[in-house]
Amino acid sequence: MDPLARLHDRLAPLKAALLDHPVYQAIDSLPALHVFMEHHVFAVWDFMSLLKSLQRRLSGVDVPWLPGDNRLGCRFINEIVLAEESDEDGQGGFVSHFELYRRAMKQSGATLGIDGLLAALRQDQPLADALAAAEVAPAARSFVQTTFEILDAGNLCAIASAFTFGREDLLPALFQRIVDELNLETGGGLELFRYYLNRHIGLDGDEHGPMAGRLMQSLCGSDESLWAIAEQTATKSLEARHALWDGIYAAIQTRKATDRTAPTQSSW
Repeated sequence: MDPLARLHDRLAPLKAALLDHPVYQAIDSLPALHVFMEHHVFAVWDFMSLLKSLQRRLSGVDVPWLPGDNRLGCRFINEIVLAEESDEDGQGGFVSHFELYRRAMKQSGATLGIDGLLAALRQDQPLADALAAAEVAPAARSFVQTTFEILDAGNLCAIASAFTFGREDLLPALFQRIVDELNLETGGGLELFRYYLNRHIGLDGDEHGPMAGRLMQSLCGSDESLWAIAEQTATKSLEARHALWDGIYAAIQTRKATDRTAPTQSSW
């Protein structure tokens, strides 16, 4: 068995646990969806730092420009950046997937707590201070911190593994679970969220996921020590995702308990 297939097999139980998480069934109302989005948007945001870190390492971004030595990796990562940072928005324009998600939150009425983090970072606050200033929920904060621990360590195979197994290979199945559980055809204000989910299911499943897998093969080759690093980081990333899902599930239950004591309840 080739190393990539072997790693997929080893990660299968962690992925299955994520697909069986109770959070999907819990997202059964608009307020519950808002809780999910208000947490998950931070994972949408920090994904871009994984992506841009890989682009910086694999393609020529410095001036004066110098050619890189991984032409295959350069091609793959630039293709992925093109879509993630400037994809079709479904309305005749172009938009990053992060901004598309933010627009979907705004359209549905979710709170844009992510804007507080962006404002703090634009003021050159260190990430830890920016997360505190924006009062990011503990589960989302921990997830972002895990991502940046991987980035700060600087190991290229580890960063690519978090990107591949923690994001591009994983998300189509997770987003399909959300689509399967949610009645997204009912009620207004969810058009952009539907578009975002379906775009990722198709794009990541058909194109970005396979490209990320080939990127892993180009970086790790036949070096078992590099594949060991990849497995360790992939495991860490999937466990961080499970912890995020746990935190979101708990926050949804808290929101539902609060709503039950309120005079009126929100629904789809």
